[in-house]
Amino acid sequence: MGIDFSASRGEDKISQTEMRMTEILHQTPDNPLPLVHMAGTFKTHDGLDLRYAVFKGKTSPPKGTVVLLQGRSEPIEKYAETINDMTAAGLWVAAFDLRGQSGSPRLLKNKRLGHVRRFVDYQKDLDAFFEQIVLPDTKLPFFLVGHSTGGLIALASARRIANRVERIVVSAPFLGLASTKPSPGVVRFVARLMCLIGFGGRPSRKDRDYSAFEGNAVTSDPKRFARNQAILDAHPELSVGPPTWRWLHECLKAGRKVVSPAYLQSVTVPTLVLGPTADQVASYPEIERMSRYFRAGKLIPIDGAQHEVFQEADKYRAQAIAALLAFIPGGFAEPVKLIEEQETGEPAG
Repeated sequence: MGIDFSASRGEDKISQTEMRMTEILHQTPDNPLPLVHMAGTFKTHDGLDLRYAVFKGKTSPPKGTVVLLQGRSEPIEKYAETINDMTAAGLWVAAFDLRGQSGSPRLLKNKRLGHVRRFVDYQKDLDAFFEQIVLPDTKLPFFLVGHSTGGLIALASARRIANRVERIVVSAPFLGLASTKPSPGVVRFVARLMCLIGFGGRPSRKDRDYSAFEGNAVTSDPKRFARNQAILDAHPELSVGPPTWRWLHECLKAGRKVVSPAYLQSVTVPTLVLGPTADQVASYPEIERMSRYFRAGKLIPIDGAQHEVFQEADKYRAQAIAALLAFIPGGFAEPVKLIEEQETGEPAG
């Protein structure tokens, strides 16, 4: 179910369109949304209605469509600036809120908990998004961009969508936890144990207040941090608290699978990996290790950047946006060549 905003013309219809848009997407003074082509919900394999939006490129003819997968706890609105960057380059953008968070249905009675029953549900949701929205209503060719959890979903889905997308970009993919106390290995063991004894739906940590910029683990940019917090202050229904043990177990299990050499060697879609070296959330060493075996992948380290590279200070964020638009055909520059392409002159994979 969706609303086509591009069909409205005239002042009266535009005001009605804006009113309907606020029922689905939410603007704040410091975070204006790009031109919305259509928005609404689509149906998953298990009957959930996930919120989505499609944004039109600002040039004609269109250069293709980016399917955007946000990270855990991130609503579509948080990526307004990045969507603007891509639409300015002539790309359409199609995004949806992951199940269990933001504007999509929550999966537990305690709606503060971020939860998923099986990681494959995320992949099936991506399949449904392609089939119901992307394929019939957006422009070819298709590209996939994912951050953190979205990056993990993109990597895990790379083989099943190889005949649909031309290229993939992942930033700070959640392949494992950054160094923590207790160690990532202990956390992995405890998460699995909690699921085995029936506590998978319990929170994996306390529901803390992360609204203060000081000491945050995701960005060094106070202005973008404040802008993103203002979205949640104005629309607290979009916020989500700690992940459950099941969510943690399923994602860590998926992360181990996608970094295995056998899996990486089977991926043929050219993939750009943006790795923030100062990441305090996802493991940058795991990203480096993955890149050694990733035949179709190229790692671009962003030295000094924290986890949310698209929400980072300009000196870091500009590198990420430039690399993304250079790698995706139809962007501002020639596509970045993968290592194998440089050595052989042939496309990787």
